[in-house]
This record gives sequence, structure tokens and C-alpha cells, in this order.
Amino acid sequence: MAVQAQGRRAIVVGNSDGVGLALTRQLVAAGWTVAGLSRSASDLTAPGYDHHVADVTGDDYRAVLSEVVGRLGGVDVCVYAAGVGEIFDVGDLAAQTRALEVNLIGAARTVEVVVPAMVAGGGGHLVGLSSLADAGPSAQAPGYAASKAGLTSYLVGLRGALRPHGVRVTVVRFGFVDTKMAKSPVKPMLLSVEQAADVVRDCLRTGPAVVSRPRRMAVLARAAGVAATVAARR
Repeated sequence: MAVQAQGRRAIVVGNSDGVGLALTRQLVAAGWTVAGLSRSASDLTAPGYDHHVADVTGDDYRAVLSEVVGRLGGVDVCVYAAGVGEIFDVGDLAAQTRALEVNLIGAARTVEVVVPAMVAGGGGHLVGLSSLADAGPSAQAPGYAASKAGLTSYLVGLRGALRPHGVRVTVVRFGFVDTKMAKSPVKPMLLSVEQAADVVRDCLRTGPAVVSRPRRMAVLARAAGVAATVAARR
């Protein structure tokens, strides 16, 4: 699963914990030059790694990200791993709005900055971490499901749009991963963060359009999404 590291510069957004942190550790260990951006500080210190505190919903996010790209001298890979999600509470609808802002709009803001840099540099690879929850509407977490559906659709569309410009785009759709985001009391086919990071690294090597893991859960999620869509339209 080795990915060539020589001359490779990566930005990982949302990497103070979870899959983003596990992936960052793997890339740094493999010799990549990595810049991490997260709303929180990071304890990770290693040669070739720089951390930057930035909120993807903040007014200064694009400026911070642009500065990071400039310091790197360009960007070969950008992984958008930032994500939030809350169970629906009619008394806290702002939490559903934040899911849309972080999971979808934050990704779009990232694209605004990194894609032009990739095009100027002759190519690159953009990877977004989505979810099997994008398969249909959710009464339990409507903002999360909608944001992931939008993210998947946007990135798949960008893949075709950016192909002539030498930029690859990959969507990784995960089921339950052992992070603070996995709030369900039942978590079938749970992946560790290391397993999830392995999936992302493999995508950096192969460059697929969409990867869904675990595969068996992806089939179940598709069926559940169809049922939920039918029920929501009644």
C-alpha cells in the first residue's frame, strides 16, 4: 500500500483527531511533507509536519489555507476530513446548520483554494471523506445526511469537471468508524481509524472515483436509503 512520498506535499483538513490524525501520522511516517488544519491544536510534532489552527467556517479560513499552500510551494494532495454531526434536537436546529456548514460548505471553501493551486502546479488529487449516510434522508440526523449527500454529489461532479485539468477527485464513503462522530449506540462493522486511514492511503495510490467501506454495509445503506426516501415522500 506504499505511496511514493518523494516531493509529495499533502494538506489534511480536520486532522486533530480521528481518521484525519491517523492518516497524517501515516503520511508523515512515509516521508510526506504534511500541513494539517483543524479547529483544535495538535500534539503531533514530527519533521515535515506543520499544524495550523483554523475553523473551516471562519471568515479567515480561505486566507489561512492560502498561506499554507504558499508555504508548501503548492499542493499535490488535499484530504478533507473535517466533519461534524449531531442527533436531531428541535431545540437546537443550529447544530443541523453547522453540519451543513462544516461538512459541505467547508469542503467547497477548501476546493476554492487548493484546486487552482493544483491546476497551476500541473495536477493533484483531492479526496473528501463522506459517509454511507449519503444514501438517503435521515430523521435522526438530517443535517449530517444532507451534508454528506451534497458532498458526495459535489465531488463526483468535480471529478469530471477537473479531469481535463489534471486534478483527480475521490470520494471515500465510510460507515461506522471508531471516532467521536460515531454516536449511535449500535455500530455494526465498526472500522478502526487506522483501517480507515489505510483505505484513504490506498485511494491516493489508485485514484478511484468513489470508494465505499465496509462494502457489505454500503449495500445495506443503499437499501435503507431507498426505503427512507420513499417514507419521507409520503
